Amino acid sequence: MLSQTQLQFYKDNGYLLLDEVYTTAEIDECSLEYDEIFALKKNSELEATWRGDWKDEASVIFLGSLNLPSGTGSAFPMHQDYQYFPYKKDTLVAVFIHLDDTSMENGGLAVYPGSHHLGPLEDRGNIPGWHYVDQDKFPIEKATPVNAKRGQVVIFSYLLVHGSYPNTSDSVRRMLLFQMMSAHDEKLRETHRSPCQGMVLSGRNPHAEANIKKRHEEC
Repeated sequence: MLSQTQLQFYKDNGYLLLDEVYTTAEIDECSLEYDEIFALKKNSELEATWRGDWKDEASVIFLGSLNLPSGTGSAFPMHQDYQYFPYKKDTLVAVFIHLDDTSMENGGLAVYPGSHHLGPLEDRGNIPGWHYVDQDKFPIEKATPVNAKRGQVVIFSYLLVHGSYPNTSDSVRRMLLFQMMSAHDEKLRETHRSPCQGMVLSGRNPHAEANIKKRHEEC
């Protein structure tokens, strides 16, 4: 359970860094499985590189995980996840489970505390499927770094303006990413689809249809 201090910090700032959510053994197991999955990719197209007029190349994204290799010289632009998953009640949050220590040098998370109070901002993305905010209003140089240790967990609102620094170190930054919302929330429009989107983690989804013929369709 979160303390009142933690809840207030999240309410004010739009993000929260948590300790001791998982044991060392659990993080070790995740780390091993993570590496084995990426070892299997070989020449498969599991990676997506940022392309647009803001930066030419940026962080690597893998569904369910973020793997920022060493020497990646571009940051991931400041953005809101809202543009990827707009919902009526804004209940969606992102959860980062860190498998490595993170810092500004190895491509750690950068945030604008309190920016979630601004609501949805203008989408400046110029490539279909990619979204970011005005980089002049929200330069990464003025953002707050969220340096996390291996095993720590960051939770943040999908309205929080955030991005990642370039990985200029000689080490990889790995993390697991989960994005969740209330099953009672309603999507405003279809902008981005991911495998397992709509999967129920707890309770029930009142918007899902109990139809065996549609059991393989995403909710």
